[in-house]
Amino acid sequence: MGLTLTWLSIIVLIPLAGLVLKTFELSFDQFWIIVTSRRTLNALRTSFGLAFLAALVNLIAGMVIVWALVRYRFPGRRIFDAIVDVPFALPTAVAGVALTSLFAQKGWLGAPLAELGIKVAFTPLGIFVAMVFIGIPFVVRTVQPVLQDIEAEIEEVAACLGASRWQTIWRVILPSLLPAMLTGFALAFARAVGEYGSVIFIAGNLPNISEIAPLLIVIRLSEFRYADATAIAVVMLLTSFLVIFAINRIQRWSQSRVVQS
Repeated sequence: MGLTLTWLSIIVLIPLAGLVLKTFELSFDQFWIIVTSRRTLNALRTSFGLAFLAALVNLIAGMVIVWALVRYRFPGRRIFDAIVDVPFALPTAVAGVALTSLFAQKGWLGAPLAELGIKVAFTPLGIFVAMVFIGIPFVVRTVQPVLQDIEAEIEEVAACLGASRWQTIWRVILPSLLPAMLTGFALAFARAVGEYGSVIFIAGNLPNISEIAPLLIVIRLSEFRYADATAIAVVMLLTSFLVIFAINRIQRWSQSRVVQS
């Protein structure tokens, strides 16, 4: 226990404590002015709002992918299973450049979308696309082993007892998958909030429009406004902690419901 706590303190707690202590160089009024400025609020709203939407899309799309990979056998299944891990291994800068060239106005996907009046690159929509791209593996790899442990015979038994396909999914499959789904959602959300490399290439980085909070922190650091950067970072830290804490509480509640049932 002592070794575990020591290692955890060195790796996680001490750096976070240093981050918080740095903000004490500011008075409360200075801190409040920084975190409530229009540019900071818009950057935080862009990061957290789009990260939540991207995690939600990843949860739905990830469940479809997991179901197809686990419950069906088709040619190339192993290849598609390996493709899921590409965002894990791909450097974020490479992902950003690839997405930008793909969704640019003259790109393979950007050109037909531009004809429909939809602009992806250098807009908040581009940020959303990048967050979805880097977050999908977290949902798939979290839910996949849990679904593999649920035998297909359970679904057959439910059907034999008169349950419809929807009732089987809603009452038999989803309760067992819910804790893993929430974990995958939390991981995808956390990754999207802190994503920097792949987003800045496709975002356009326009203040108050498509500027994310991590980029604003880097800008403040380049201006040698370290206290300002740490103030924004502390707000991101506390907000992320509260969101993940709430998700973990819901996860524990769902686990207890599964055990009781």
